[in-house]
Amino acid sequence: MKRKGIFTLSPIIITLIALILLLSGVTYFLSLPVFIAEIAVSLGVIAYTVYRMKFLQTEIHNYFNKVIKGLENAGSDSLSNFVLPVLVTNDSGDIVWYNELFRESLLQGQDKHNEPSGFLFDETAEKSFQENRRAEISYDGREYTVFEIVSGTEVVQKIYYFYDNTRLKHIEQKFKNSQLSVIYILIDSLEVLLKNAKESEKAAIIGAIEQEIENVASETDGFFHKLSSDRYVLIVDEQAIAALKNTKFEVLSKVRGLVFGERGGTTLSIGIGRGGSTIHDCVEIAQAALDMALGRGGDQAVIKTNDNFEFYGGVSQGVEKSSRVRTRVIASALQKLIESSDNVLIMGHRFSDYDSFGASFALWRAAKELEKPSYVVLDKNKTLSTPLIERVESKTNETIIIDSDTARSMMTKKTLLIIVDTHRAEFLESKEIYDAAKTVIVIDHHRKNVDFIDDAVIFYHEPFASSACELTAELLQYMNPRLVGRTEAEALFAGIMLDTRNFVLRTGVKTFEASAFLRSRGADPVEVKRMFSGSMESYRERAEIVAAADIIFDCAVSLTDEETPFMRVACAQAADELLSISGINASFVLFPTGNLINISARSLGGVNVQIVMEQLGGGGHQTMAAAQLEGHTIDSAKALLIETITKIKSEYETMAPQPARKE
Repeated sequence: MKRKGIFTLSPIIITLIALILLLSGVTYFLSLPVFIAEIAVSLGVIAYTVYRMKFLQTEIHNYFNKVIKGLENAGSDSLSNFVLPVLVTNDSGDIVWYNELFRESLLQGQDKHNEPSGFLFDETAEKSFQENRRAEISYDGREYTVFEIVSGTEVVQKIYYFYDNTRLKHIEQKFKNSQLSVIYILIDSLEVLLKNAKESEKAAIIGAIEQEIENVASETDGFFHKLSSDRYVLIVDEQAIAALKNTKFEVLSKVRGLVFGERGGTTLSIGIGRGGSTIHDCVEIAQAALDMALGRGGDQAVIKTNDNFEFYGGVSQGVEKSSRVRTRVIASALQKLIESSDNVLIMGHRFSDYDSFGASFALWRAAKELEKPSYVVLDKNKTLSTPLIERVESKTNETIIIDSDTARSMMTKKTLLIIVDTHRAEFLESKEIYDAAKTVIVIDHHRKNVDFIDDAVIFYHEPFASSACELTAELLQYMNPRLVGRTEAEALFAGIMLDTRNFVLRTGVKTFEASAFLRSRGADPVEVKRMFSGSMESYRERAEIVAAADIIFDCAVSLTDEETPFMRVACAQAADELLSISGINASFVLFPTGNLINISARSLGGVNVQIVMEQLGGGGHQTMAAAQLEGHTIDSAKALLIETITKIKSEYETMAPQPARKE
């Protein structure tokens, strides 16, 4: 490679000096005084130019001596003839030197001397160099692993060695594409759809659904087999999974769109197991993915690797299950575990509401009636259920509530911990108590999250139920109806009223059956309603939040930057009230607490707010969800929320769930 030096400029300078002298000579014949002045100025300019050129020549010579010395330390002869392309840059990233192989392989014979090396290394590569002195790059259709060595003291050089591993990367990608995955497909509640149907009708319904499933199997060119009347398995390679992801599992919407007269329609639940070392591993992973899809209400595809979940779909409302066999079995097991324990601790989520505390209090009473010491772990300074707590404490002479420190001090190896109204450890009133407990029971109705509690001896999770109080009422009814007195019945009734918005949302047959049982045990709806009464101050705050709402698509978004003792309740109530506005299918209210921005989300069913909140790190269920954002201002949190709503709206043509069906 040719070196560009100062001497390549000398002919130009000589020509310019000759031209100046020639013009000065012409001036001699015109005016002698002007000639003398012009000669003096010209000689001064020429002298200064020569001096600067000599100075620059010395500086450049010294610089290249230092560069060459640095290269000699790294073995410049070896670099010139090295078997890999080699590039040398200065500390600023400008190209100083490269060998002939680099020029031919990466530059196609072009000269990039003194140019920035940014065309090779992006920000990701630079970060990788800083962390481990190597980076993977793609350039001109080739794949390279680049190793960086920093040398020099006075003048720092960075030497890069380029290893072309394009062939290996292609082999690796081909191997990845050939990896097999297992797909389980389940028709949600097929028995409900086929109930009392004629054989000809059953054949037509199953045929229409199976046609859509078989279309997927034929498009993926995988192994397809029907396992039972409603369950199928499909084994495909990685390319087929990528194709399904690109269509966002279109088969979900196609099956959801099938309507069979008055019988309505159905949905699919799909579990995909990837990344297993064997087919057997993939089968187990696929089953876990299918369990997750069912735990989140069905009508969705869940892709699971060894340590990660991906979700697609999930916009339909769940199917209510009327079978009571499982409830009876769990009720019996719950009673035996209480009776065999030393003591019982009941704990819900932080900032407990009526549903969380109502279920906790009823279970506390059940354990007491079974003659076991029991307590509800709760922070009275951080609860939304103060009116209910005050009511039950006024009617009970025993200690009900203890703080987490007291609870931790009384725990033994045979302490039973019952968790209600959440299945995520990070949302618990005290995660330390959960970590210390040897025996754990979970009772919850929220749609399943990936970070669910996975070591519970009983995991009673029904995403189709209206509330934790509904589930608790069912369990106690089968354990012993006499375990529920009037106070416990009203506490459970309050939880159901809260989560159903006075029996408007997420109500099923079992919701009303549980409520009827509680009425028979003495629950007074009028007394329960009084517990929902608020102060004038909270009413004003709620009205201001409603008035400040903006409409985004069919969603109302409002915020407040005030922090008051009533704000959390006021925001939740404001979110409910916004749904009464015509054309509003979902509402979101943002408010700060400390360094967190809280979002309270509500829906009438036209928008699945659980999907929206899950994108922001929260959770819940289709009509009631929440999230907390850290490191945001109230305005940036609102902007992020609107961006998330817009993204989800664009991904789903409709987010409106189908009506729930009873099994």
